[in-house]
Amino acid sequence: MKVMNGDEFASYIKDRFGNNVLSMRVDKFKNGVKKSEFHSVWLRVDRSVFKDVMRAITEIHDEAHIAVASGSDLGEEIEIIYHLNLFWGERNRQLTVNLGVRCPKDDPHLPTISDLIPGALITEREKQEFLGITIDGIPDPRRLFLAENTPEGFYPWRKDEDQQEKLKKLYRDVHEEGV
Repeated sequence: MKVMNGDEFASYIKDRFGNNVLSMRVDKFKNGVKKSEFHSVWLRVDRSVFKDVMRAITEIHDEAHIAVASGSDLGEEIEIIYHLNLFWGERNRQLTVNLGVRCPKDDPHLPTISDLIPGALITEREKQEFLGITIDGIPDPRRLFLAENTPEGFYPWRKDEDQQEKLKKLYRDVHEEGV
C-alpha cells in the first residue's frame, strides 16, 4: 500500500480508466493548528467500470472505509455517491474519496460492493428501499428501514409524481386505520 495524496490518486484512476472517468476534481483544505493539508477527491465514473474502479480503490488501500453512500433522483437517472476514507491510520494523510455513479431509471441496476467493502451492505440496502435501485449480487436484499406495510414499488426518495401520490395514500391509510 502506497499512501497517495489527492492528485496522485486522481492521476492513477484517470490513467487506469481513461474516458470512463466522466468527471473528477481534487479539493484541498488546511485544518488544525499546524494547518495540515487534506485532500478530497470527487469523481463520477461510467456505470460499466464502477465495480472495477471500486476494486482498484481497494487495491490501493485494502482497508478502505465506507462512511455512507448518498443517493439522488436526478429526473431520468439515479445517482449514488459512495463516500470513502483511505489511509485513515496515516497521520495527516487521510484521503476522502467520493465516487459517484449514475444509472437510468428504466434500468436501475448497480453491482454490490459489499464483497469488496462489507460495510457497504446497510447503505446499499437503504438505496434499494428508498430509491428503487437494484443492487445486483447483494447478499441480503431484505427490507431494513421501511415498514412491512409499505407498498411494493414505493420509493420515498424518488421525485416521480406517482411516488408522491403513493406517499399521500400511505399517510391517509395510516391515519384512517389509526396506526
